[in-house]
Amino acid sequence: MQRSTHAAGLPGVQASPAAGPGQRAAAPEAGGELTVALQACMVDRLAAVLKAGAGAVLRMETQISWVLVSGAHAYKVKKALRLPFLDYTTLAARHTCCQAEYRLNQRLAPELYLDVVPVTGSLAHPALGGAGHVLDYAVKMAAFDQRALWSRRLEDGGLDDGQAEALAVRLGQFHLAAPAVPAGVPWGTPGYIAHTVGATLAELSKQVPGDAGQACLAGLRKLEAASRPPLFPVFRQRRAGGKVRECHGDLHCGNIVSLGRQGIPFDGIEFADGLRWIDVMDDVSFLHMDLAYRGRPDLAARLLSRYLEVTGDYDGLAVLPYYRMHRALVRAKVLLERAAQDHVPAAERAALRAAADGYLRFARGSAPAPAPAIMVTHGCAGSGKSVLSRYVVSALGALQIRSDVERKRIWPATATLYSAAASRRTYERLAALARAIVQSGWPVIVDAAFLRAWQRELLRALAAELSVPFFLFDVRAPEQCMRERVAARLLNGLDASDAGVGVLERQLQNQEPLTEEELAHALVVDTGAGLDLQRVRAACAPVLAHAAAGHPPGDTSTGERYGYGPEFEGRRGAGTGMESRSWRRAYCHCRP
Repeated sequence: MQRSTHAAGLPGVQASPAAGPGQRAAAPEAGGELTVALQACMVDRLAAVLKAGAGAVLRMETQISWVLVSGAHAYKVKKALRLPFLDYTTLAARHTCCQAEYRLNQRLAPELYLDVVPVTGSLAHPALGGAGHVLDYAVKMAAFDQRALWSRRLEDGGLDDGQAEALAVRLGQFHLAAPAVPAGVPWGTPGYIAHTVGATLAELSKQVPGDAGQACLAGLRKLEAASRPPLFPVFRQRRAGGKVRECHGDLHCGNIVSLGRQGIPFDGIEFADGLRWIDVMDDVSFLHMDLAYRGRPDLAARLLSRYLEVTGDYDGLAVLPYYRMHRALVRAKVLLERAAQDHVPAAERAALRAAADGYLRFARGSAPAPAPAIMVTHGCAGSGKSVLSRYVVSALGALQIRSDVERKRIWPATATLYSAAASRRTYERLAALARAIVQSGWPVIVDAAFLRAWQRELLRALAAELSVPFFLFDVRAPEQCMRERVAARLLNGLDASDAGVGVLERQLQNQEPLTEEELAHALVVDTGAGLDLQRVRAACAPVLAHAAAGHPPGDTSTGERYGYGPEFEGRRGAGTGMESRSWRRAYCHCRP
């Protein structure tokens, strides 16, 4: 439950207003407000009381709180601290922030946040709850196994793409429902964002040890200074467009726990409004960065692709690399703050500093975008296009856009979904999204049937216009297999596609086959026997080969960012080789 506290010196940072349970008035024990030392004694005695009643008690301590875990419950007590980003020195302030923490975290984790309870009695004999004199307040939570934290599950291989996508849906729906920033506050403005990042860099300059670390930090300052000004208009547009909302604010792997198959974000920021009222893409960028940093760029890609599918916020890709860079800096700062605490053992201090150094190096390599490309699928309903596309997302770090999803975004009613006019508008929408994604520097896989020649030509011509490679996956399966898949899909009702067996039969009769030229250069994938990531990676080998061939040697920033190795060691745009004919005519044949 370590906070990513990064509000040092920010204007407009203040505690959230009181709201929620535990409204009873209270007064401190005789002698004035509690100090941290007195609180520590109180917490120790509370632990003894809990141990006497329930057996073992786990006592955890962070920079700003203590947590006592006893049986099925955990109790979090805020330290009576004053720091640049918070002030917990009074009982009233701690009460307010406990209420705010309960209210805010109920939005994403109602399973975990149960109540705000008073700590009553005396320092010598404290109790949780009761009607006596109030010493302090605690947030009451449901206890969980620390091994269920995503930071731990990543270490033992316990996370998969299904869990990443499920959390993406949860976050997308949460962001869509969250209130937009009110007028008259600075949060989410270009100046506020610049001040936030500047404060993080200033704190790091005091913390980063050694000449090599300071040199890395100097490079990051230059990178940030060059990246920020062109984004100012985008920051303004996104704030005006309602993209700055009341978010979680601290969405890294250590603040997500798996309950069953569902990832539950907890410990959202309550103590500083300006760290919570942020761009939704800033919020999701933290987890996207952290998954990639921890060696799972495939999960980061699946999370982002599914999140964008839910929200439709593809414009946010323009600011994602900048926010990712800052979030890596925030993690480095928090780890260095922990390493500087007196009670941390030497071995742990060394590990914290090494991890912080890793985040700094990641931040320096995380700002550029991956090498863009346009990939399309070709196949009838039930051929396996969407399954293939999701694997391509994992294998290449691409973004998937689906005709079934975008069609319904245009027409929520289903009556005209498959008309000729609807089809043309849907493919034009897909082309527009592909353009935006590529121009933001990302590879895209367009998941649609592409059974008409004009549809395929629309995307091929777009790739030529943008001077990026174009690949066509010809997805095949036996006709009876496709019929069975379509029928089963409609029966379970969990997929965005409404294409039934009737639609499939019409597609089989009316499709315009690939031309000889298209066939000669298609990436053919037979899904009759099923698909797995290894087979799809083999099918994607030509994509990787062209990405590697189309960029100058020695440019490794993408590989450092995404962890996909030398295949993605290139950059986009002028001067990178993107204009070469090998990029413009990038077809290869592959039958896995």
